[in-house]
Amino acid sequence: MPHYPGPLLTRPTAEALLAGHDAGKPEWHGSLDLGRSNGHALLRADDWQWQEQAYPYPPKLKDRTIYYWDGDAFAPASRFSGSLIKLVPTEWGAPTFEIDGIKMLPTAKESPLDDARRKVALVEPRGKLLLDTCGGLGYFAACCLDAGVANIRSFEKNPDVLWLRTLNPWSPDPDDPAGSGRLALTHADVRDAIAHIEDACVDAILHDPPRFGIAGDLYSQAFYDQLARVLRRGGRLFHYTGSPNKLTSDRDVPREVAKRLEKAGFKAQQALDGVLAVRR
Repeated sequence: MPHYPGPLLTRPTAEALLAGHDAGKPEWHGSLDLGRSNGHALLRADDWQWQEQAYPYPPKLKDRTIYYWDGDAFAPASRFSGSLIKLVPTEWGAPTFEIDGIKMLPTAKESPLDDARRKVALVEPRGKLLLDTCGGLGYFAACCLDAGVANIRSFEKNPDVLWLRTLNPWSPDPDDPAGSGRLALTHADVRDAIAHIEDACVDAILHDPPRFGIAGDLYSQAFYDQLARVLRRGGRLFHYTGSPNKLTSDRDVPREVAKRLEKAGFKAQQALDGVLAVRR
């Protein structure tokens, strides 16, 4: 799906537009794409204009919500298809997203894009063919493209997450000429798709699955065996785990993951908030 070209509003942005209008200012300067760029909007008596299109002044908007123009009104960037999936603003510009109120990306100390950049650096993507198992908002892919990856093959099974990507200006667009066709994004469950990937055909892997309680198969020995099969010897894998239940139980998920990866044919060690492994 093509990326959404219109403005994105948060409560502070909408309030700034209204404040400029109430003060009689002819223009408002700021960002209407979550900090990706800056521009200006013309403030008129009954509407405001951005990129030669007129929009009504919005009503009071909710906190922690991003709004897009759906053709009739400013609507929340969220969908409910069994689970509520929502794009959520951050102080860093690049948004995170939530599924049923659970935040999917860390944002407490830094931008989710900067967090992704540190993890991507562990697999040294420049010039490599890379597998991105669970694409999400595409921040791993964006950082790989910036780092000079030769080609990245990314999978995302949730159609609502793919829709959020089209609204998010920080998510890479596979059709953007700037990417030179290096990103291939497929709507598919990697648990099924990986069986059709050739042996030893990728140089590096980024594996950022949902938490274990949601997607236990993506932490299984069988799946790790598949990751080992498609990765060339000496290839690097970063597996995000976080530290679920660490404070409330004796379970050590990163350690469990490392043991299974070792059994699959990797040399593994804990790194950042996950596990870094090298194919033996």
